[in-house]
Amino acid sequence: MGLLLLPCLVGLILPADAAREPRHAFQLCVDYHCDVLRPVRLSPEEWEEVRALFQPAASAAAERQQIRHAVGLLERLSGRQTGTWRDAPRNSGEGSEVGQLDCIAESMNTTTYLTLMAEDGLLRWHRVIERARRNPWLFDIHWTAVVEDRSDNRLYAVDSWFFGNGEPPVIQSLDAWRAGEPFEEE
Repeated sequence: MGLLLLPCLVGLILPADAAREPRHAFQLCVDYHCDVLRPVRLSPEEWEEVRALFQPAASAAAERQQIRHAVGLLERLSGRQTGTWRDAPRNSGEGSEVGQLDCIAESMNTTTYLTLMAEDGLLRWHRVIERARRNPWLFDIHWTAVVEDRSDNRLYAVDSWFFGNGEPPVIQSLDAWRAGEPFEEE
């Protein structure tokens, strides 16, 4: 009789334990070119910090500001687990420093963050699309994450490479980003 109760007891215990499980587990790049991935597991409390940044946005421009702050927060939360808290702006150093990311890794990580936001229904005005690159010179290739404004289909670069870990990324029209125009906040 005791063995028959075991599945019931397990069923009572697992939901409480499941509540302590991380809400999101994913892999992030931790070096130049994204050659090395590390697991990240956000707790429910950490993910709620991200969700709290997304009050219903009155416009796509307002949501882009929410995205900027959420990417910065996710970089800080993830950086504690992966060592990318050390990431300096741009390509500081020669790339051998632990946690220093180049634009390839930054764009892949930002795309991961954006995808997590989209999967949780936080992005109402935007959809995540494939990363984009620019190469104005033969060897000057640069990558960025990209979102599309659902209301007018305009594309926006979401580029965290320009700033250190945890700082809100550049968000500007993809055309302006490709042209290398200076970033101006909306």
